[in-house]
Amino acid sequence: MAAFSWLWHSRNPYVVMTAAGFQIYSFSLKLGEAFLQSLSAERATTCDDRENVHLLTCATGVISIQDGLYGRANSETCKEGRPPQQLANTACSQEGAVDVLKTRCNGKKSCELNMAVFRTSDPCNGIYKYLDTNFTCEPENIILACEDSLAHLSCDVGKVILVHESNFGRRDKTTCIYKKPASQVQNDNCLSSSTAVENSCNGKNSCMIRASNAVFGDTCGGTYKYLEVNYTCEASGVISIKGGLYGRADPEMCKEGRPPQQLANTQCSQAGAVDVLKSRCNGKKSCEMNINDFKTSDPCPGIYKYLETNFTCLPAPRVVACQNSLAYLSCDAGKVIAVQESNFGRRDQTTCIYNRPSSQVQNDQCTSSSSVVENSCNGKNSCTIKASGSVFGDPCRGVYKYLEVVYLCENRQSFSDARCHVMKPKCAKAPGL
Repeated sequence: MAAFSWLWHSRNPYVVMTAAGFQIYSFSLKLGEAFLQSLSAERATTCDDRENVHLLTCATGVISIQDGLYGRANSETCKEGRPPQQLANTACSQEGAVDVLKTRCNGKKSCELNMAVFRTSDPCNGIYKYLDTNFTCEPENIILACEDSLAHLSCDVGKVILVHESNFGRRDKTTCIYKKPASQVQNDNCLSSSTAVENSCNGKNSCMIRASNAVFGDTCGGTYKYLEVNYTCEASGVISIKGGLYGRADPEMCKEGRPPQQLANTQCSQAGAVDVLKSRCNGKKSCEMNINDFKTSDPCPGIYKYLETNFTCLPAPRVVACQNSLAYLSCDAGKVIAVQESNFGRRDQTTCIYNRPSSQVQNDQCTSSSSVVENSCNGKNSCTIKASGSVFGDPCRGVYKYLEVVYLCENRQSFSDARCHVMKPKCAKAPGL
């Protein structure tokens, strides 16, 4: 288990943290280079010739992109027949490549990409590039529920649902046909484009949804339908800031192109930087900040600065309790509750809807800002709280509500270490430089 450090610089003043993959990776960081040590991963590398196709495939399970690079990180890969000047830049990386890979490939058994989709811009003119992808083959879960039945999706403790595909309709003539007349099962091209399952279940440890026209709409009248869901269970985690620095602590970090006098003061630190990081990022899966937020004053005029953050990713249990029920929060022995987010209201139309009229579940913009759960449960090993208007107030009358709580289990003295992603350095430009 390890904690990690991120750096940012002025070439891109926006910074992003994400909490993911802590059960898959360990990382080390040296001068901004991240070295991935995958516990169990596949890898594909394709040289950037115009006709080449990048192929990812899983014999079992579905693709889950862990990391990727379009550019060049060493002088050996795809070097055949290339002059030295085309291999010289080994710090070449196309922004957004991993996002493209995830969008195109996650959740599929096989994925083919034309290299042209990555040539939206050129991160290093004159350098011969390649596409390098690290991915795992995750077990997939397929759930079927006949019309008017309930579909139950669930994951192991510490993981959450990620829906890859869902359809309420009919794609064959053999599923859910018991005692049904032939006329109701003949249409096997009955498809839906609803995102009800994704909206209701993504990010939850378990989820229940009814396979009904009331939830999904009637995509093909007269056909007896079924709900089919393909999902995986992903590691769940949130950011916990351990330390940070805005300033300069050594002369090597972010020194490229800077004169010695801008690197001389290695005792430069902006007061309050860690507090800003904690207030903006703790408890979130992803955190994006403008580095200008740290330039409220100048701790060392004339010195070129950077922002460095050490953080871990912690498992985050999620509890849901329907209105007038009890929510139970608990941690293992020796740990205490640290509530990250809570809401008493309604944020979807599929949670806690059993035997409720549609008028009571239509308002899915019902949110509250109460700190009742935090005040009642933080610092305790276990906690019970009632999801009721008498406790939280009524943020939207006439709506049947539920309580959602996301919390961490924290050591009494300090947070537990957990694995996390690392991003490349970005250094901050000091005022006036």
